[in-house]
Amino acid sequence: MDKQTSTGAAGGLLLEVGLEYHKTIDYDRSKMRRALRSGAAVVTKESRRLVSRRAISAPGEYPGMQSGRLRRGIGTVSRGRKGGWIKVSVRTIKGSDFYPAFLHHGSPKTGLAPRANFVADALTNKRDGIRSEIRAELADSLVPR
Repeated sequence: MDKQTSTGAAGGLLLEVGLEYHKTIDYDRSKMRRALRSGAAVVTKESRRLVSRRAISAPGEYPGMQSGRLRRGIGTVSRGRKGGWIKVSVRTIKGSDFYPAFLHHGSPKTGLAPRANFVADALTNKRDGIRSEIRAELADSLVPR
C-alpha cells in the first residue's frame, strides 16, 4: 500500500501523521477532545504552580500570590466548537479591572512594570508531554477503512 504523510502546525505544536493509504478514514473527535482537555488541565496546573509563590514580585518575574484570586482565575477560557482547540488563560476577575492584563503588560499610569507570562511559560515547560499525548490520541482517533 502507498503511504501518505501530512504535516501541519496547530497552536504551536507540530503534528506529523503518516498513514497507509485507504479510501476512507474515520475521525473520532471525542478522543482528541479528551486529549486536549487533559493538556489544558496540565497547563492550568503548571500555571497555577508558577504564580503560587507568596511574595511580592519584581519586574520580569511571575506575579506573586497575595490573595489567590489570580491563581484561582487561571483555567479554560474558551473551546473550539467542534473540539479542535482549547484556550487556557486567566478568566476575568469579578469586581476589578482586568488585573492579569495589567500584570502582563504593565501600566505606566500606576508605575507597574510588566511581569513574566506564566501561561506561555507553563505551556513551554509541559510542551513535550502534551505533544506526545496528543500524537498518541490522534493516532488512535484516526481509523482507516
